[in-house]
Amino acid sequence: MYTPTSDIQKTSLVLDLISQRQQVLSANLANMDTPGYIRKDLDFSQYLGTMNSPLETQLSQKLGASGVIQDQGGPVNPVYELTEMQKASMLYSVAARRMSSIITNMRTVTNVGK
Repeated sequence: MYTPTSDIQKTSLVLDLISQRQQVLSANLANMDTPGYIRKDLDFSQYLGTMNSPLETQLSQKLGASGVIQDQGGPVNPVYELTEMQKASMLYSVAARRMSSIITNMRTVTNVGK
């Protein structure tokens, strides 16, 4: 399993995983009327649980659902899928702000050293 070491690598992984989950959730919505389609979800708690950071720990707890797409069984509930997409969107915004903060801090350190 890939274990990022720097804050920028961790945040980048979180952004990628949330983006992938959005794709899985949207595929569920797109296929909700397909006969025999089984709802899928992206489980990435094992990745986030290994990163000793409050943001990653919170995301792991909130998203619950390691980079592995798993069948969840049962039909697709559009209300649930849309709710999960909205949650993921908000968490993506938080992670994007964190990335922006990391880059701003790096820029500040670089400018102070001049």
